[in-house]
Amino acid sequence: MTAPHPAFSRPGRIVLDGRHVRLEPLSLAHLDGLRAASTEADGPARYRWLHDEPPQSRDELAGWIGWASKSDDPLYYGIVDKASGQCVGRQSYLRITPKDGVIEVGGIFWGPRMARTRLATEALYLSARYAFETLGNRRFEWKCNNLNEPSKRAAIRFGFTFEGIFRQHTIQKGENRDTAWFSMLDAEWPSRKAGFEAWLDPANFDEAGQQKTKLGF
Repeated sequence: MTAPHPAFSRPGRIVLDGRHVRLEPLSLAHLDGLRAASTEADGPARYRWLHDEPPQSRDELAGWIGWASKSDDPLYYGIVDKASGQCVGRQSYLRITPKDGVIEVGGIFWGPRMARTRLATEALYLSARYAFETLGNRRFEWKCNNLNEPSKRAAIRFGFTFEGIFRQHTIQKGENRDTAWFSMLDAEWPSRKAGFEAWLDPANFDEAGQQKTKLGF
């Protein structure tokens, strides 16, 4: 008889510290940074694929943070740009299933100043490293609306494997949502980790901050 797997660990409200960003348990300390990120440039448009709407006021965002900071699943983190000290986005762990060693990254709002930069890539890397190496998960998931082409491209770039479409999976903001599923497995993590760390190495960027080699696995 095969012995059952031991329970895997749940994520905690701890700081995940990197070279460019720091993931901190979400709190009202992140309010002003998230407010700025939610209102500048295409910030409001980035809520198109989230379950929540763009905050219409500072007080409304404070109310949402008050709720989110107490949630255990999703478990939210504010993403702080270490160069400026300002919160520039947020993300979460959700569908946390310790008995199976499965966890998802989602609820992602990467503001205009961090999207498609080293900050976003490192934020994803830090969450994956913690999920696999500290919590011991077997499976790390990424899911998105099938119409969200930028999210699907990001999943592939970050080393997730496309697994298929759950048709009419949910109703989101009054519309049907077909959900695209992606995953990364523990056996794949060593190669993904090496790819992330090589890409994030300062030697991979020129004086203008442009990458020399693309992220790949």
